[in-house]
Amino acid sequence: MFTFSVTLVRHGETQYNKDKLLQGQGVDTPLSELGAQQGEAAGQYLKDIPFSNLFVSNLQRAVQTAEIIRRNNTHCSGTEMVLEPLLRERGFGVAEGRPKEDLKNMANASGQSCRDYTPPGGETTEQVRLRFKKFLKLLFKQMLDEHSLSGPEASSGASTAGDAAASDVPPGGSADDGLQGVSVHALVVSHGAYIRVAVRHLVEDLKCTIPAGVKNSHLFSPCPNTGISRFILTLSQSESGPVLTAGRCVFANRKTHLENCSE
Repeated sequence: MFTFSVTLVRHGETQYNKDKLLQGQGVDTPLSELGAQQGEAAGQYLKDIPFSNLFVSNLQRAVQTAEIIRRNNTHCSGTEMVLEPLLRERGFGVAEGRPKEDLKNMANASGQSCRDYTPPGGETTEQVRLRFKKFLKLLFKQMLDEHSLSGPEASSGASTAGDAAASDVPPGGSADDGLQGVSVHALVVSHGAYIRVAVRHLVEDLKCTIPAGVKNSHLFSPCPNTGISRFILTLSQSESGPVLTAGRCVFANRKTHLENCSE
């Protein structure tokens, strides 16, 4: 068995976020001044986490955020940043560039909830989930190929990994929550709607355990700009490829690092 952590971070604020306009994939805007501050705050918060791998949406708001986090990190300033189209935001079709209120009105006119509605030319949440599943497959393979042990060391590492995955110590707000006994860490920088679908898939479909006392309404709520979520995942190798054998959510949508950010 092989255990590693995945820390999910949403990009910092853009002017479109501030103006409550939909970006999706077709509108590729840079970070606002506040967004850059948020990236710095996230980078300072995560600066001591030795990320071994960085996976980033290839939209510039995510790339800029990841660059800021990497620059602040004391361990991974030289780590390669993999730009991954599978991590791009959900496509909102004809609604991109328009006020979020327009999307709500379009959903109401169709008799659907805003969460379930897909504007013309947009992606369904199921299509986003399938994209995330493809990313997980790539992630699992790369993490095993690059970091899993072979020979006698593998058995000694498996015990530690299993203990880490099963740990029930409640998070205390520290940047290294959940990382005790885990030595390999992946950072993933993506987007709000995408992360919401990803967290739901990890919890509902892949049965990752959730922190005691945390409700699904919090886990599946919109992720704030540079909101941070973390999962501890344990893999095993099978004839058909890597298989997730255990997983837990340590925390979701954490934003304590933003307390000193202001307009």
